[in-house]
Amino acid sequence: MTKLKLGNIRDDKPVKLTIELPAQVHRDLTAYAEILKVENGERLEPAKLVAPMLERFMKTDRGFAKLRKEHRSVSPRSAQD
Repeated sequence: MTKLKLGNIRDDKPVKLTIELPAQVHRDLTAYAEILKVENGERLEPAKLVAPMLERFMKTDRGFAKLRKEHRSVSPRSAQD
């Protein structure tokens, strides 16, 4: 059995965001949702996968983490965040 990068999906208060995706990305999201259903027994709409995937991507992007940390240390608002 292959380990998916995406685990259980948290049910958090959403912020509505409207985006357009290439058809192939939507097909891949649909396929991913089907695989999650088989692996975890968790049925999700493909749109529900976008936020956790983006979250995971940003958490594992070392360049983003480094620049974000640098930005916060320079920003006068960093104490309020």
